[in-house]
Amino acid sequence: MKKLALSLSLALALSSVSTVFAAIPQKIRIGTDPTYAPFESKNAQGELVGFDIDLAKELCKRINTQCTFVENPLDALIPSLKAKKIDAIMSSLSITEKRQQEIAFTDKLYAADSRLVVKKGSPVTPDLATLKGKRVGVLQGTTQETYGNEHWAPKGIEIVSYQGRTISIPT
Repeated sequence: MKKLALSLSLALALSSVSTVFAAIPQKIRIGTDPTYAPFESKNAQGELVGFDIDLAKELCKRINTQCTFVENPLDALIPSLKAKKIDAIMSSLSITEKRQQEIAFTDKLYAADSRLVVKKGSPVTPDLATLKGKRVGVLQGTTQETYGNEHWAPKGIEIVSYQGRTISIPT
């Protein structure tokens, strides 16, 4: 009787494993915004490179599936996923309550803190008193844009949203 129970348990376990592997698609489209070095960007040859790109390639290799990258602006990644234009996102996307209501996330991989960049010698600091009346540039669709619009704009700080992470900073 024990052998029969063990055999049935083993058969059930193996069938569950084969079902899991059968569920892995042969092709996966991964959405990314390649403007955020060193996580995802393009090298001089126009190839996608960076931590997130390397991690995605390794994951695809380990599950033995073909992955292709689909480039999108950051604020188009979640809509593209929901519209089934991509199957996954690999692009330094901050986990927020609002985003968690729309899509599923893995555990956080790393922390990427925000920074305020000003001209050397500037008296501007990241507080309301010195930012009031100033313009602060943020990337469209980011948590920084949301924070700026919710907390700083009502206090007299102009939030300017840019599409793409490459902006000129006068020296």
